[in-house]
Amino acid sequence: MKVRSSVFASFILIFEVIGVALFLRGFFPVPVKSSVSSKSKLSDLPPEPVTGRSPNSTRVPHPLFEKVVIMLVDALREDFVFGPNGRLYMPYTRHVVERSSSHSFVAKARPPTVTMPRIKALTTGSIPGFIDVVMNLNSPALLEDNLIWQARAAGKRIIFYGDDTWIRLFPKHFVEFDGTTSFFVSDYTEVDNNVTRHLDSTLKRDDWDMLILHYLGLDHIGHISGPHSSLIQPKLLEMDDILKKIHSALISKQTEGALPYLLVLCGDHGMSETGSHGGSSEPEVNTPLVLISPAFRRKEGTLKPDVVEQIDLTPTLALGLGLPISQNSVGRIIPGVFEETSLRDKLRFLHLNGHQLSCLLKDSLPSYEKEPGFEQFRVAEKAHGSWMKLYLEGNTSEVLANMGKKVLKQYLDALNAMSSALGKQLGRYDMYSMIAGMVVVFQLLLLLLLALPEALSGAAAVDVPVLSAVLSLPFYLLCLLFASVHVLVCTSAESSCYFCSLSWGLVFAAVVFSSALFCILISMAMRRLPQEHKTYRKSPLTAPVTEWSLSELDVLLLAGTVGHTLSLAASSFVEEEHQTWYFLISTLCLGVFQDVCRKYFRERIVTGDEEEPVLSSKDRRSGHRKADVHSEKWLALATPPFTLLCCRLLRSLNQTGVQWAHLPDVGHWLNSAEHKVVLSLLAAFCLVLIYFLVQRRCSLVSKVALALGLLGVYSYRAAVDNVSFPWQHSGHATSRGMLEARFVYVFVLGILFTGTKDLLRSQIITADAKLRSRGLWEIYSGLVLLVALLFRAHNLPVLCGSLLIQTLMAQFIWKKLHYDAAQTTIMHYWFGQAFFYFQGNSNNIATIDISVGFVGLESYIEAPAVFLTSLSTYAGPLLWACHLICHLSSEGERSPVSLSHGCYCLALLRSVPAAAYIVLVTVLRYHLFIWSVFSPKLLYESVHLLLTAGVCLFFNTMERGPGSGAPLQCRR
Repeated sequence: MKVRSSVFASFILIFEVIGVALFLRGFFPVPVKSSVSSKSKLSDLPPEPVTGRSPNSTRVPHPLFEKVVIMLVDALREDFVFGPNGRLYMPYTRHVVERSSSHSFVAKARPPTVTMPRIKALTTGSIPGFIDVVMNLNSPALLEDNLIWQARAAGKRIIFYGDDTWIRLFPKHFVEFDGTTSFFVSDYTEVDNNVTRHLDSTLKRDDWDMLILHYLGLDHIGHISGPHSSLIQPKLLEMDDILKKIHSALISKQTEGALPYLLVLCGDHGMSETGSHGGSSEPEVNTPLVLISPAFRRKEGTLKPDVVEQIDLTPTLALGLGLPISQNSVGRIIPGVFEETSLRDKLRFLHLNGHQLSCLLKDSLPSYEKEPGFEQFRVAEKAHGSWMKLYLEGNTSEVLANMGKKVLKQYLDALNAMSSALGKQLGRYDMYSMIAGMVVVFQLLLLLLLALPEALSGAAAVDVPVLSAVLSLPFYLLCLLFASVHVLVCTSAESSCYFCSLSWGLVFAAVVFSSALFCILISMAMRRLPQEHKTYRKSPLTAPVTEWSLSELDVLLLAGTVGHTLSLAASSFVEEEHQTWYFLISTLCLGVFQDVCRKYFRERIVTGDEEEPVLSSKDRRSGHRKADVHSEKWLALATPPFTLLCCRLLRSLNQTGVQWAHLPDVGHWLNSAEHKVVLSLLAAFCLVLIYFLVQRRCSLVSKVALALGLLGVYSYRAAVDNVSFPWQHSGHATSRGMLEARFVYVFVLGILFTGTKDLLRSQIITADAKLRSRGLWEIYSGLVLLVALLFRAHNLPVLCGSLLIQTLMAQFIWKKLHYDAAQTTIMHYWFGQAFFYFQGNSNNIATIDISVGFVGLESYIEAPAVFLTSLSTYAGPLLWACHLICHLSSEGERSPVSLSHGCYCLALLRSVPAAAYIVLVTVLRYHLFIWSVFSPKLLYESVHLLLTAGVCLFFNTMERGPGSGAPLQCRR
């Protein structure tokens, strides 16, 4: 069965996306959980160990606190409280930390550092996985054992105000609540006022036991303008005043003889140097934890805060309130909180925590008895029993005290070891689903590689032996083999996987598909063997079957692509992947410069008595003057060095990666208040240049719409106070820019509608290549206008540089030097990847700018917010892929199959690293640090693969002419 290269590549990518989705379903692990589905109960607690006697009572020590107030400030970094500026930012909090009855800690949050997983960690004590990043957009109810459920079951009355994620996670748990949306990051004032307005009345009442406040304004400021914004200090002073108000109210209501209160100040995560979060850098994972209560000793001086895990707060609060610890908690109690209790109660608290961790260890690790922490706990428990025997006998000697301190240390060591062992065991991987997805992806990749000579031939068609493969005996034998393996795995005692839960119809389809792919691979491989002496030329546009010769540039492109794929095996290269692409782009510019020099100075065509540079036939027919030829020659020579210079300047605009992301860059300099005029002039210049670069191929209507839209972009940035108009007063009140952004959206939709109309006319009504080309360029200009609106003002030079390089390379390099579709596609792919990092992106979730998802929106609407955020994040690769479509479509006169070749090469470029990465993360899945580094990269690779599939489908539609399935051939 013969199919066009573009169709073949599109189907391959679609099935690869399904295979990667299956792999991801198995790769993101199920968090460590107890096998007992019910919640913990007080009646299930173990008795106090006593040697030589019947078990003592199962009593829990009396609660330490009567009322608990948890003030959670979203994105509160530890240096905002404990750092050098802490006394300026939060003076009252620093006074309490240094001079009052309090305990202060640096609480480390585990990645991913986004809100919903952090709330789950704080309430369950468990370690959420990276899959919760996706669930963060629409949090389902939390069903596993947690502190909120335990408190409600014990009759505690809980009031909540703040982020509505809590309300979705804990429905019907609060006696009173008022939620605010966490995704509308443009609002950092009302979102906090809606929480504070309830405080005065609530603090005067006595009808509550727990009060939870979740403030979002600081996080929103970080997303908008970063941690060094002038808005940070006023917001932190506001939070400091609120803490002072709560503390004063609790002190005034404290009565003698009653249990003391507990006031908790904490953050769910920090924020990076760019103001975002989600990764594992120190500013993102280090959060302050301040516990204030008259039950603690009064501080007498400044002490460096100890470091604890964020999940340690869960068992500490549970036992402090007289509640059982959540079954799935891997945290350990904070000893300082229980410093004023008796030694017996301290040992009892540690014993309860150790018993809960040992039970979870039994359920999580088959070889739990070999774990050092488990053995240490058993030894400590026996020593505790001996201590209890002496204690109950009335022994009051110093030996008893020393023995108790020794048991205390044994318990702490055991808790530390067991918690660490459970923390490393992130979850149970679904290996069957991972292997099934990996097999499918590798089969499809091999199919792409085997079909490469046919796909890049002059016919641009692949002969896929589907019928012969399906009717062969090995196909049915493989179906039986795969079905038997599936039954064996799914009926095994320890099997629990997603693939086994699918219906038999879907499983049968997957078995048939995989068996057919295997037979097709064998058939195509056998077909290649007798034809080893025949291969297809690199540029099959002139001769379909000749010797395959590789130029120096081809070697560079292939070596660079393969080298990048191999570099993904090292975590350091993944963290700093931008350096690889910067190096490859610089090398490419030098390689192209060498190619230009060779074409214009070494290869001459002798015509008559003088030599002339190589010109295209079109240039000869148009009778180019000699002056024009020489000017083109020098422009072509200047293009690679100019591109190299542009890329070097754009590199300094945004520091990215991990190791040097904290260093100042040009973007920080431009965004500072004293350089606002420079940023305004730069933004205006870039927008004007963008207009002249894009409008050349648009209709008159689209040109006018583009000009007005770019004016609206500048007006929007002025409205949100990023740039300024010359006539703007310095003390003006900023707005959210709703009107200006919607003004731009109108023109974006108008340009896209005009381009789509021209494109449909060329595809359905008439085979007008010029009309089709204009439609494509108008759609491209609409996307450019939308990206210009979403990009921050200091990133507009990135967009401008991208368009400038595209224009110069298309005019003087790809067209004049007659690069084929494969070479052009690889160059577009390289530039797209480099510009992804020029934007300031990295393989870290923290660099995703979610604030762009709310440009022009008054409230959180999920679909447009996700679309705008994704478009802004992947603007670089997407614009270069769109330019590739436009460029190859305009080259249809010279090469009718260039679109097919471009689609096929793009599919292969994305499939190779995706397949290699799947193998890598499978091998390294149990390494905690590498897992936290590679998981975000795997998500990025999956999204890139999905975008490439969409681009290839668009390639395929562009190649079809009206009323026929043949490629559209442009007429002169």
